[in-house]
Amino acid sequence: MTIDESEAIDAFERLGLTSYESKVFIALHQLGSGTARDVANTTDVPRSQVYSVAESLEERGLLEVQQSSPIRYRPVSIEEAQETLRNRFEREQERAFEYVDSVKQEPTTEETQEDIWTVRSRERINNRSVDLLSQAEERIIFGTRLPGFVTDAIEETIQERAAAGVSVIVISRTDEVREMFEDTERITTTLPPSRRESDDRSGRIVVIDDNSLLLSVVDNDGSETAIWSAGSLFADVLIQLLEASDDIESSFP
Repeated sequence: MTIDESEAIDAFERLGLTSYESKVFIALHQLGSGTARDVANTTDVPRSQVYSVAESLEERGLLEVQQSSPIRYRPVSIEEAQETLRNRFEREQERAFEYVDSVKQEPTTEETQEDIWTVRSRERINNRSVDLLSQAEERIIFGTRLPGFVTDAIEETIQERAAAGVSVIVISRTDEVREMFEDTERITTTLPPSRRESDDRSGRIVVIDDNSLLLSVVDNDGSETAIWSAGSLFADVLIQLLEASDDIESSFP
């Protein structure tokens, strides 16, 4: 994928550089090395600003200064710059999350009982599904019509919980989904009710131990949106309704 200079500058800014720092760093790589005048002639950074910007880049470890007259600047290699920015990002990330971890408060029991959460993006829903599945102690209900919604991590987690003694039912009208689990002890595969065969908006369902639930739908653009709840009255009531309407209970050995 080819990007233009403005996109590169935006990317450098997201990595912590200022607009002027990004432009000077790019200009020096275009020049190989150069004076403040050379840089100013290559970019829209005023010559008077190049000196302070170059000093900042030197402090960041992104360029070297030759003490000549006039002063010349040379950028470090791309590989060295990548490593420098990567290390800085990791240090800042550790500092930021260390502080957040020190001030965070665990949700109270009352809050947990009422929480219903929305999750968007396939990756985040995959991660939340794995997280819920890994907590199962007694039983799992997992359903989807789309093989792509059964990631390797989801399949492995379901298999692991089944091996640990958790009863599992996998519901799908798609042969490929059922075949992933048909030969596994303690996993029952079944078809959904016939009345749902034309449901093209359904995404996936995850029910854990009668107290945790995730439901998703496929949006018109193919993206996925889910709601999930754990240990709440909402989850308890909805799970009971699902089991009553689909007779899921009778599918368990």
